[in-house]
Amino acid sequence: MDGRLSVGPALNILVNLEEGLMTRHLLIAGAAVAAFSLAACGQKTEAEGAATPAQQAATPDANPAATIPTPSNEAAAPDFVAKAAASDMFEIEAAKLAQTKAKSAEVKKFAADMVTAHTKSTEALKKAIADSGQTVLVLPTALPADLQDKLTDLGKAENFDKAYMDNQVDAHQAALDLLQRYAQDGDVAGIKAFAATTAVTVQQHLDKARTVRDAVK
Repeated sequence: MDGRLSVGPALNILVNLEEGLMTRHLLIAGAAVAAFSLAACGQKTEAEGAATPAQQAATPDANPAATIPTPSNEAAAPDFVAKAAASDMFEIEAAKLAQTKAKSAEVKKFAADMVTAHTKSTEALKKAIADSGQTVLVLPTALPADLQDKLTDLGKAENFDKAYMDNQVDAHQAALDLLQRYAQDGDVAGIKAFAATTAVTVQQHLDKARTVRDAVK
């Protein structure tokens, strides 16, 4: 038999083996690509489902009104008038107390000025109410409990001069805030004008109170 003929079957076996190996490699590679694609899709879906911190911060509150402070009643004339009149009344009573208990001549002078200024302020408030036709608004005739307590505590202070001037800085700052708020947001034009004008004077009182306080030992 010719020797070349015996090579045929062996060659066919090798060819078939190589084709089988190539097919297997292609199947493995295809499976790897498919697995990678599925993983990538999964990561994309997860990334789309999770909000970044920046996105979370940009998302508005479901109830934005809950974060807005409730408007103060100080923009309403009755509430403003009651507080402004009580502030004047407290200043006058505290100043009268200072005129009898203070040791410093400068403190006594400041107190005397406060009696005059806040008596005038009360009269100006009454006029603003009348000119605005708000006859239903009536000024209080007694101090509210919190201010009466402050006045009582002031009278018991060991270092009266210092206690009085500390009190005056706080009281005038509170009065200034009240006046400025109503001057901006108040509901009665004539009383708003009173608040704006009086705020200028109260700012001067506050500046003077700080100066005298810093000089008191």
